[in-house]
Amino acid sequence: MKRVNQLGETVRNQREALGLTQRALAQKLGVEASHVAFIETGRRKPSLKLVGRLASILGLDSQELLILAHPEAKDLLTEVKPEKPRKTSPSWRRFVENRELLRRYNVTDRELRALESLNLLGTVRAAKEFLAILTLLREIPSSK
Repeated sequence: MKRVNQLGETVRNQREALGLTQRALAQKLGVEASHVAFIETGRRKPSLKLVGRLASILGLDSQELLILAHPEAKDLLTEVKPEKPRKTSPSWRRFVENRELLRRYNVTDRELRALESLNLLGTVRAAKEFLAILTLLREIPSSK
């Protein structure tokens, strides 16, 4: 099975598209022509510094080129998207803001978290329904 050398193919295709020889590219990079040949054939990986220069000279995206050269870096570069703020229903807000009601029914933090998760499903329409659900939850025997 032939191993795909995406980095080498990308570098070679872009170099050729720009009308550069391996020797001309090597001169711009400040390396030997054989080094460019080794990168294009997959026999060598460019250093991080060389990846940046390659991207700049060839007009390629440096992050994409870095991932092709060093796939293990992908997880470090993948942007973590912030979690979207959760939409809370008016009935949930009324329920959690009613401190007197929460005290009267001795609603624990654990129960509040469970009810909040249920709220995210969007099935509860009124604050009193949270109390009905809480009562049902409390009736379930614990598995201790």
